[in-house]
Amino acid sequence: MTKIEKGNLPEHIAIIMDGNGRWAKQHAIGRLRGHKRGAQAVRAAVRTCREIGIKYLTLFAFSVENWGRPTKEVEGLMSLLEEYLAKELKELHKQGIKLTTIGDIYQLKPSVKEKIISAKKITANNDQMVLNLALSYGSRDEIIGAVKKIVQDSQNGKIKSDEINKEIFSKYLNTAEMPDPDLLIRTSGEYRISNFLLWQLAYTELYFTKVLWPDFNKEDIFKAIASYQKRERRFGLTSDQLNENLRR
Repeated sequence: MTKIEKGNLPEHIAIIMDGNGRWAKQHAIGRLRGHKRGAQAVRAAVRTCREIGIKYLTLFAFSVENWGRPTKEVEGLMSLLEEYLAKELKELHKQGIKLTTIGDIYQLKPSVKEKIISAKKITANNDQMVLNLALSYGSRDEIIGAVKKIVQDSQNGKIKSDEINKEIFSKYLNTAEMPDPDLLIRTSGEYRISNFLLWQLAYTELYFTKVLWPDFNKEDIFKAIASYQKRERRFGLTSDQLNENLRR
């Protein structure tokens, strides 16, 4: 197993879970069976992150663009999500994991939406880890929504235009209650952000792997974290400036 430093873990990991369809094609089975295998990888990722002490895990589960997929596949994905929530809720709660979501869950199948709302209520006070599912999510929609809310608050006198800054804007995003991701992982060998957390990823370390999501396991998470730990996060500063700040 790849070694990682427990004292230098990313606080927030975000994952674009990609490759279920290609995995299914490689194994000459239907796409939905690939998604089912992907659900097992979700379970393993959540368990691993909880065990090693990751505080926030955001998974890109269903994008706004995914609504354009074949109806049968979308219906299958909704059923899989409902099944995952039914099977995993007890374990999530037992492990002290709080479930949150970003995106428009009200576009989801009513029974799925109801299970999500119920799961969020049940786990609301858990404090060991946050599992954040991006569902019917698109970052450009999120940013436009934030702008609309700011305009409305400005018109209502709640905020002045000269008060708006990066920190204020971030509070209008879906992720207002959590820190920006420290590490983004994308599986399957694709090198795209795909309309995911565009604002929040400004200084995130990016890690791309050719491993297809259904094959992504604990060792792969450790490899991603080990890569992260080798990097110097300067946030626009020089190495000398960073070291000087650390000495203070």
